[in-house]
Amino acid sequence: MYIKRNITFSLDTKTKNGVLKTENVPIRMRVTFACKRVDFSMGYSIDMDKWDAEKQRVKSGCTNRLKISASQINADLNACASEMENIFRHFEMEETLPTPQMIKDAFNSRFAPPSNSSETTPEEKQLTFYNVYDIYVKEQGVQRNWTSATFQKMSVQRKHLIAFDSKLTFEKLDHKGLNKYLAFLRDKLNLCNSTILKQFDFLKWFLNWAVDHGYTDMKAYKTYHPVIKSAKRPVIYLTYEEQLQLEKFEIPKGHEYLEKVRDVFLFCCVTSLRYSDVANLRRNNIYDNHIEFVTVKTTDSLSVPLTRLAKAILKKYEDVAFPNNHALPVISNQKMNDYLKILAKMAGLDRPYEFNEYRGQERKTVVKALHDVISTHCARKSFICRCVALNINPDTIMSMTGHKDHRSMRPYIAVSNKVKEEALKKFDL
Repeated sequence: MYIKRNITFSLDTKTKNGVLKTENVPIRMRVTFACKRVDFSMGYSIDMDKWDAEKQRVKSGCTNRLKISASQINADLNACASEMENIFRHFEMEETLPTPQMIKDAFNSRFAPPSNSSETTPEEKQLTFYNVYDIYVKEQGVQRNWTSATFQKMSVQRKHLIAFDSKLTFEKLDHKGLNKYLAFLRDKLNLCNSTILKQFDFLKWFLNWAVDHGYTDMKAYKTYHPVIKSAKRPVIYLTYEEQLQLEKFEIPKGHEYLEKVRDVFLFCCVTSLRYSDVANLRRNNIYDNHIEFVTVKTTDSLSVPLTRLAKAILKKYEDVAFPNNHALPVISNQKMNDYLKILAKMAGLDRPYEFNEYRGQERKTVVKALHDVISTHCARKSFICRCVALNINPDTIMSMTGHKDHRSMRPYIAVSNKVKEEALKKFDL
């Protein structure tokens, strides 16, 4: 028998009168297993700035208020973790799944806390499925630096799960339960297959985390592979001619607000920046002939050359003061997408896009104009497509876009080949 568990150390920064405690903060050991949690006070306190949250130990060379060294405190934390592992191994040999009280009693009988500690009572809490989900979102959101869009996706998934079963447990997510959830998403919520696949991807992220952190031993999802038909969405981009059409379009009176949206979008078309990166671009990122920045999504350090158009757009706003020294007049992503559709329709960007969409076994073909599907991310895709069409070395493109491998470039190569084929047809006219 193996009991999945997770043993972590952190500071117990409980608020008092709404003020976060940052000095002389108690160190806590947290043990999670089988969707249960037990907290133990380690008998030591340390200032927050002396604690290494990543290593879960006191920073080397520091002491607490009682002048106890980091090496001694960390040695005792290691001893506690080792003793806790011994306790779990004992229960595994006995083929027994312990209760939180059994873990508490075993630890207290084997391990004596440091003599300088005050008497404390360990805390335990029975966690529900949704309690664990909230912990997952909070911890992973900080650790992985999630964007607001990712938090929104996790929130939507939580609502779907609650609508499916407000008293959901990990044990219910066996193959039968997963089948029921699949049917719920398809038949009750009427989601298309591609969206259902994304929902299951998000769910598996969470379940992998829950297993790794000892909240559950339920692993049915690892062998659950439903056949869900889906079709790849086409790459939505602007050709060079369409980009020029948008650049030269004269914005009518009464719609001057669209000019700034166009400038930001075109800047992204010639620099490959994502919305999050152009929204975060500051004047100190700008040099004479290039920009240097760290991407928000992947934290990659990138350097991108500035084209004639990019320089002209930056110069247009160089004397305009924006909050936090930002370089361009970037509005919210949602508003920008709404305004882009209005602008593209006015500019006559109506090239048709054909989508194949599955709902269950039924396939539906949808045709939409470019102005109906354009978004801020189209600018980045337009940059890549044009670079590929110009036969720029893929490694050079990836150095500017932050892509990690050539496989991610395949959709753009396919688009480029199609553009070239259309161009060659003109020889037969």
